[in-house]
Amino acid sequence: MSPAGSPGTRGARPPAAVDRPRRLAWEVLRAVDERGSYANLLLPSLLAGSGLPARDRGFVTELAYGALRAQGTLDGLLDTATSRPVRDIDPPLRDALRLGAYQLLRTRVPARAAVASTVDLVRATSGERPVRFANAVMRRVAARIAESGGDLAQLLGAPRFDADPIGHLAVVNAHPRWIVEVVAEVLGDDLDETRAALAADDERPAVHLVARPGRTDRERLLAEAAQEGLVAAPGLYSPFAVRLDGGDPGRLPTVASGLAAVQDEGSQLVALALARTATVGRDRGLTVDLCAGPGGKAALLAGLLTDRSGAGPEPASVSEPAPPSEPAPPSEPAPPSGAVLGAGASLLALEPRATRAGLVARSLAGEPRAWVVRADGRAAPLPAGSADRVLVDVPCTGLGALRRRPEARWRRIPGDLAALVPLQSALLVAALDLVRPGGVVAYATCSPHPAETVEVVRQVTGQRADTSVLDARLALPEVDALGSGPFVQLWPHRHGTDAMFMALLRRNQN
Repeated sequence: MSPAGSPGTRGARPPAAVDRPRRLAWEVLRAVDERGSYANLLLPSLLAGSGLPARDRGFVTELAYGALRAQGTLDGLLDTATSRPVRDIDPPLRDALRLGAYQLLRTRVPARAAVASTVDLVRATSGERPVRFANAVMRRVAARIAESGGDLAQLLGAPRFDADPIGHLAVVNAHPRWIVEVVAEVLGDDLDETRAALAADDERPAVHLVARPGRTDRERLLAEAAQEGLVAAPGLYSPFAVRLDGGDPGRLPTVASGLAAVQDEGSQLVALALARTATVGRDRGLTVDLCAGPGGKAALLAGLLTDRSGAGPEPASVSEPAPPSEPAPPSEPAPPSGAVLGAGASLLALEPRATRAGLVARSLAGEPRAWVVRADGRAAPLPAGSADRVLVDVPCTGLGALRRRPEARWRRIPGDLAALVPLQSALLVAALDLVRPGGVVAYATCSPHPAETVEVVRQVTGQRADTSVLDARLALPEVDALGSGPFVQLWPHRHGTDAMFMALLRRNQN
């Protein structure tokens, strides 16, 4: 007798022919669910080795990112079409159904093709047994979407907007309720703007590039993009930013060689604001990035402060946690009193984790006055008061980058703040101890959550008589819609950047 499922089995179906784009998208969903992978890190490597044409790569990206962003919505939709809760469905089957539901709800794939391709995917990845169940569920989902015209409020039984606006927005914009509450609070309970902010999380973000100062410039990046047939435009605010409307930035020679890199324009603005903010008193020539991984802001700061006129490029290396008490002092004279970052200054980048420290070293390769040290920013291997400027871009919930990290909104829970906020506060205290009197600290997070932003700053500064809060808006005069200050809060729907928060603080002189 032939083995079950072999060509010799009577009545057996031939192996399902699953198109590669849908299979790749399913593999991304499985990796996120099973191994805790990050889609924005995994998918580019899968696509790079896939050999798929650009159109198919775009379809994989749309399916994988779209299904992850809309996971809560898709599960709610599937719950209306199954006889058992979605959470109880076998995970590989559940991910296939999510991809099918996403195609029916959010793409132009014809319903018949979406149903048939999902059934083929289930057969190929879960075997024949659940095929009838999958076919029935997909047909019910397709019918309900057709009957409702795709109205999510009707499909999922969302509360009426006038009765429960937060609950309504959570359902129709595919965000957990607690995140909607946070966004609404920060936006002053302006529900129209809250809706716009949530909608921006679901839009495909442009790819932002940074032309690293002293190595290349924005005009060269734009010219290379034009040569490669990529649609590109200057960034709206940063003089080093270029925004790509899709395409692979790795095709650009300056990106491939490390002269430019992918970096959100909001992150560029944080580094630029710190570099622009004058210190008081004589500088000592040292800037510290206290939480440097993966290295983008450190590389931009290094480019702003490094003078290449007399030094050849040397690759940055990683020192182990017992470095000398101070990095080698700059050979050039210290900048004049109150100067912004300039030639002759040095950068020390701290990162405790080996892998991320390696990424920082790669980002800083070729910067002759930059060092990388494996160390916890809470215990920097430097004397107190030795730095002119300190950047402390703290670990956070990442709620400001939900458009780039599609799975994050469903992974994060309010309880995550219990561990993060004490760490953020401790890092800010360490930064203020490390900066000299008259020096400047930039506290940044990729989150708009008040507990991680204004509350941390107020709690720490409220316990210190030696610290003043500066108006951070003054460091970014080209950026509009920054509110009443003194902090800066960027938004995807206002600025086209991640929702970066920044506070600028000065250590008072005696």
